[in-house]
Amino acid sequence: MTVVGAERSAAAGKAVDHSGLEILGEEECLALLGAAEIGRIVFTDRALPAIQPVNFTLHEGTIVIRTSPGSRLSTGAAGTVVAFEIDDFDVAARTGWSVVVVGRARVVTAPEESAALEALGLRTWAPGERDRFISVRPEIVSGRRI
Repeated sequence: MTVVGAERSAAAGKAVDHSGLEILGEEECLALLGAAEIGRIVFTDRALPAIQPVNFTLHEGTIVIRTSPGSRLSTGAAGTVVAFEIDDFDVAARTGWSVVVVGRARVVTAPEESAALEALGLRTWAPGERDRFISVRPEIVSGRRI
């Protein structure tokens, strides 16, 4: 896994990017990812970028999303490189953070793996049957805080 890189701010002793935003380390990015419940997955749908909010869980370092077999996400993300983003902002305080993950998405097809993911209790907010799991193994992780 790669964490997108940084400069050091002499004044604050923290890693910052060229815009002055604090760069979050891999451990903090993964902790934030593990605590979040809602994220956005970016994939390709009919040769165009698509962004879809999803609820998810982090299981053994992998992002797990539940969807239906015929969904845009299920067909567009299978076997492709996707981006996944989570964030939190306090508009009044003008503070916040964002974590972006890039990795290859795959549809879980092995019955024993599907059963293990089913046991996690991940329930979608969207109505209808959602019996397909998509997993994304993080390959690139980056995070920023303002």
